[in-house]
Amino acid sequence: MSAVEAQPVAVLGCRPGVAGGVCFLEDQVVLHAVGAGCVQLHLKQKWHKFIPGIEKTRGMQAMAISPDRRYLAAAETVADQPVLTVYDLSSVPVPRRRTLSAAELPERIAVSLAFSPDCQYLAAATAPPGVHLTFWLWKKQRLMAAICLEAPGSSVCQVSFSPQDNAQVCFTGNGFFKLFKYSEGTLKQMNLEKGMPQNYLCHTWLSKEEVICGTDTGKLILFETGDLLWETSVEYRKPHRELEEDATTTEYECCSVGSSADNGSQQHSLPQISAIAAYSKGFACSSSPGIVLLFEKTREKELYEESQEIWLPKDQFSNDPKKSVRQNIICICFSPSEETMVVNTHKNQLYVFTMLTTDFMKCSFSSRGHLFAAVNGNVIEIYSSITFENINNLKGHSGKIRSVKWSADDTKFISCDTHGAVYEWNLSTGERETDCVLKSCRYSSIDLSSDAKVIFAVGSDQTLKEISESSIQHEVPAFGVVYTAVAVSHSGHMVFVGTSLGTIRAIKYPLPLTMDFNEYQAHAGPVTKMSITNDDQFLLTASEDGSIFIWKVYEKGGGIAKWQKEAEYAEEVLILRSDIKEKSQAMLDLQIRVKELQTENYYQLSLKDMYYNEKIKELEDNFTQEISSLRTKHQNLQTDKENQERQHQLQVSELMDKQAREMQKLESDSNQKLLMENEKYQELHEKSQKMQEEYEKQLHSLEESKSKAVKELTEYYEEKLNEKSVLLKETEEDMKQQLRAHEEIKKQIYEDEDQEIMEIKIKYERQLRQEKESNMQLKGEIGVMNKRLNSLQKELKERNRCIEEMKLAQQKLQRFTKSLEDDILSMKKEIQERTDTIQDKEKHIYDLKKKNEEVEKCKSVLDHRIAELKKLIEARGNDVKIMKKQIYETEGELERFHKESTQLKLNVTQLQQKLKATDNEMHRERQKKQNMEAIIKRFKADLHNCAGLIQEPKKLKNGIRELYTKYVQESDLEEIETAQKDLQPECMRQQEYLERNLAALKKKLVKNQETHQGAYMHIMQENVSLIKEINDLRQELKAALTQLHHLKSTLKLTKKREAVQDTALPSEPLPSPAVLRLNAEKENEKIIEMQQLEIQYLRNQIQEKGQSPAVQPLLAGNLPELNLEGSHKTQQQ
Repeated sequence: MSAVEAQPVAVLGCRPGVAGGVCFLEDQVVLHAVGAGCVQLHLKQKWHKFIPGIEKTRGMQAMAISPDRRYLAAAETVADQPVLTVYDLSSVPVPRRRTLSAAELPERIAVSLAFSPDCQYLAAATAPPGVHLTFWLWKKQRLMAAICLEAPGSSVCQVSFSPQDNAQVCFTGNGFFKLFKYSEGTLKQMNLEKGMPQNYLCHTWLSKEEVICGTDTGKLILFETGDLLWETSVEYRKPHRELEEDATTTEYECCSVGSSADNGSQQHSLPQISAIAAYSKGFACSSSPGIVLLFEKTREKELYEESQEIWLPKDQFSNDPKKSVRQNIICICFSPSEETMVVNTHKNQLYVFTMLTTDFMKCSFSSRGHLFAAVNGNVIEIYSSITFENINNLKGHSGKIRSVKWSADDTKFISCDTHGAVYEWNLSTGERETDCVLKSCRYSSIDLSSDAKVIFAVGSDQTLKEISESSIQHEVPAFGVVYTAVAVSHSGHMVFVGTSLGTIRAIKYPLPLTMDFNEYQAHAGPVTKMSITNDDQFLLTASEDGSIFIWKVYEKGGGIAKWQKEAEYAEEVLILRSDIKEKSQAMLDLQIRVKELQTENYYQLSLKDMYYNEKIKELEDNFTQEISSLRTKHQNLQTDKENQERQHQLQVSELMDKQAREMQKLESDSNQKLLMENEKYQELHEKSQKMQEEYEKQLHSLEESKSKAVKELTEYYEEKLNEKSVLLKETEEDMKQQLRAHEEIKKQIYEDEDQEIMEIKIKYERQLRQEKESNMQLKGEIGVMNKRLNSLQKELKERNRCIEEMKLAQQKLQRFTKSLEDDILSMKKEIQERTDTIQDKEKHIYDLKKKNEEVEKCKSVLDHRIAELKKLIEARGNDVKIMKKQIYETEGELERFHKESTQLKLNVTQLQQKLKATDNEMHRERQKKQNMEAIIKRFKADLHNCAGLIQEPKKLKNGIRELYTKYVQESDLEEIETAQKDLQPECMRQQEYLERNLAALKKKLVKNQETHQGAYMHIMQENVSLIKEINDLRQELKAALTQLHHLKSTLKLTKKREAVQDTALPSEPLPSPAVLRLNAEKENEKIIEMQQLEIQYLRNQIQEKGQSPAVQPLLAGNLPELNLEGSHKTQQQ
């Protein structure tokens, strides 16, 4: 045996064809199958940890990791026999945890494994044909259930547990999709397969009830509780441009091989869902070689929508880099945090991808730099560049956002999208202020003027748009080119536009309608972004061709176009006194409106408070009852607790006493022992002193002899040491051999014990099966005997029935003869009974007459009461009429107030229109001012150029003439002089007229407000009092109607009794007693029907009286209707 050992340090590659061969243990630790075992790989630190399989194994065929990342299940083959083992990954080194086997199952390798969510159960599926699905309680090595299915020999099978149900299993393969549930020792199928069977290659659970499957034809099928919910097909994907060019060249090279290669390429070009995995947003799948598609959940009819595609990178170090991209993906898995995704290919390679949680396509800093905006899909997220906190989210775009822009003071924010929307946002509130939507245009870029009032936008409709006040003010055509980017100078005189051909155009502002621009060619692709420096000296442009150009901006004369900021103005603004008065008046109107709304809301809130207080009282009563019951329970529990505490204290006191006694005994015993040992110690100490003295004497004598003997012994023992060192080496080798043999024996003992345990288990299981089979046979025999007994009993019953029927026929004949004899006797008895009934009827008539007299007396009393109640009702009706008149008067006053308020509103709208007109005039004047400033600046520049010609008088004279002809016209001078003369008196007249009108209107408004407030409060108080009185009157009416109903019912009952007595007097000969009894029952039924009809008639009258409006409602919205509706409901009840 050699003493050299070897350990694996690094492992490269991945074992192909292993189901679930790649999985995550932690966020950065991946477990994958390799060689005869598996390896833990840290993605960042790059360390490896090899986990070997069973001895003499040929490698793992299937793997599964438990949800808690602690256990690993593996299907292996040892000496051509399948073995199912479970490893404990928490212990180091990793031991073999359990081996699962059952004698009743055929020896086949497992193709797919899965753990339950609580890690208690393990499901395994064997390879086809004759697929076996087994359900294990693996910690106890117990087979709970097994099912056999038929599938084609080359098909792929997969099994998995529901993420929230330990008993629900999904099993897919070629031609079947089945959901099983474990209950009572069997796996019961939950779904019924519908439609054409398909070859399901893979599946995964998306939720407790949803399973998505992938087929060999590129279909994704979503099942919910076994029923088809959603289906889509994925097309075959090809690589990007460079890869497509390479693929075309390879196709031309391969054409000479023959038609067989073409057929193979056609087969490979079909889509096939080879791998699928779920994550929080949706799922990932592979439909074509080298590509992973991410699907996310949506709220539309299509439950899942493709969001991203991920291609495998080209391996430049492989023999064929072009084919490295087109690898078949076998397995996909996500880390627990879903930050990384690992992909396993058929060429034994692993690819790691980082998953981005957000997709920020655009980013822009504010003018002052303290904020920046990031575009995430359809949402603009505003962040602080100091703390990186999310300050605000701007939501509202339906399309993809293409461009964003900040204003100079960072108070406004502009954005545009591909659905033709341009939005202006207020960053202080996060709300949209203005919008301009043109669905026919796909905007690509926007920019703002220096004063943030004009927006310049370009898009797919080949125009440059000037947008202000939520509308397109001006459009300039692009003359056959698509504008892709726009930038405006800070001075506001120049607009630069980038085109799809890579050219840049410089246009003057205001924008011309003709081709009055300068065009420069620089880029080879479309311009994507443009920006101007703050001093307007440099222009920066970027393009899709990957280049950035920096341009220097010059004016037409050759000078540099340097823009200087204007002097900052003071924060104070001059406003006319009339404007201040108008604003103050508007403030007063709004305050009055607020007070009115407050009173209305206060009144409505008070009504709601009353309604909710009643509900609160009801809830309080219910809760008080529950609290009292809970208190009683609590008291009972407290008494039980006190009793238990007393018992516990008694037990503790007894234990403490016992402990104290034992401690005292132990202390006494230990003290005695210590005294004895102390005495012994002193005696021994004296002896040791004597011995030391003797030994010191002997030492002196022995040292001399020792020195001589040491020399002799050293020589002697050195010789022996050399001999024994040789012997030690030999013994060490023997010991190592014995240890190795001991370890082998130990392993064999463990294996023998496992085998013995399994044999014993198999024996007992066989005995159980035999007993079960015998029980089943006995049960079958018992069932047969029971069936025979039941058949015999039925025959006996039929015979007994025949005998009984014959007896019944004889009895009927005997009874018929007896009945005839009895009829003769009964006729004689009836004659005597009729004479008796005549006498009883006479007595009954006499009694009824007496009762009739008593009822008439009661009727007179009730009539007197009814007359009194009618008088009361008439008096109350008069009061109700008076109240109605008062309500009509109040309604008329309210209508007058509403008319006056509408007139005031019309006056306000007229004033607002005048304000808008003045604002428009101000805007025009400002534009004129800007144009004049531009002309003045040009004039200054021309003057500066003329000033340089002072030494040359002729040129100076010509320059001044040119300036005069260029900037001064005779018509302008005449217009200016006439306008100045006409404007001054008109302005004075208009100012005086407006001041007079304002003063008069303010006085009228103050007076009207005072009168309206007093009248409104008075009307509200009267309405409240009227409503209370109406409710009281309705309650009294209800009581009176109930009394009337009772009185009428009693009167009509007496009348009916009299009518019955009159009809009861016989005019014809008296019938038999049986006939009399039937007539009495019919009379009672008729009386009940009559009473029901009268009750319905009275109810209808009450409803008509309740529905007839006692008071006409006031104006809608001013008076509440809660009490009126409540009174109607009480009347109907």
